[in-house]
Amino acid sequence: MAMNWPTFFTRLGSAIVFSIIMMAGLLWVDWALYILLALIQVLCIREYFKLVQLITSDMNMPAWLPWATQAIALALFFSAILLPGKVLGIALVCAPLLVLATTLSKRTAWQAGLHAIGGLCYILFPMLSMAMLRHIDFSLPIALILMIWMNDTMAYIVGSFIGKTPFSAISPKKTWEGTAGGAVLTIAGGAIWGYYAHRANFMMIDWMMISAIVAIAGTAGDLFESKLKRLAGVKDSGAMMPGHGGALDRFDSLLISAPFVLAYIWLFVPIVE
Repeated sequence: MAMNWPTFFTRLGSAIVFSIIMMAGLLWVDWALYILLALIQVLCIREYFKLVQLITSDMNMPAWLPWATQAIALALFFSAILLPGKVLGIALVCAPLLVLATTLSKRTAWQAGLHAIGGLCYILFPMLSMAMLRHIDFSLPIALILMIWMNDTMAYIVGSFIGKTPFSAISPKKTWEGTAGGAVLTIAGGAIWGYYAHRANFMMIDWMMISAIVAIAGTAGDLFESKLKRLAGVKDSGAMMPGHGGALDRFDSLLISAPFVLAYIWLFVPIVE
């Protein structure tokens, strides 16, 4: 598969602008990151509902449901930051109310309510995971984003030059060579990060494991979102970034990686507050 240079430079240009915005949120104060995550959440939920409506065109979707889901997602996100001890209770109240409201709306609207809850699990929890990672260590969200970018970029470059074996029918342009090359180079990057980072309680092997999780879970997230787009019959989830598509296209790897990275740290890394 030959390198498509115009596409590469289009993606590179928009990625540079995107990177500046992301780094500003990641490197500034905590609330800059929280606002950035909330914005990503809003954009992703909006695109998620567009895909759901295309996939289930025969399903009744109340006009108020996407807006209600956005409001609930934002309430849960900021409650987790400001009132961490009460967010579970709020969630346990909001989820049944969402299903109840859609059930009473019209005969088939309860299915839309379940899709809304699925969207909250798919998008809200990863954003909360990123906020929790920031609380554990300032460098974790930055490292996670850089690893995702490295895995995506290296898989694209390696696959463009030597990729021959299709990886999955869901995403025909992915190859085993590109996927393996991206993973190996990302893990190598994690080792380099671990050698120089010297973060408390994080050894080099931890950073390598986090890199491996990002490579595997990130690829799974990419395939999952590609499956949604295929079912919806669209190429991109949106048009936020030239060459990259929408917010879901850009953050599909993060949505699956962040919770798994958080789980690894909770299970295997001793955290000192």
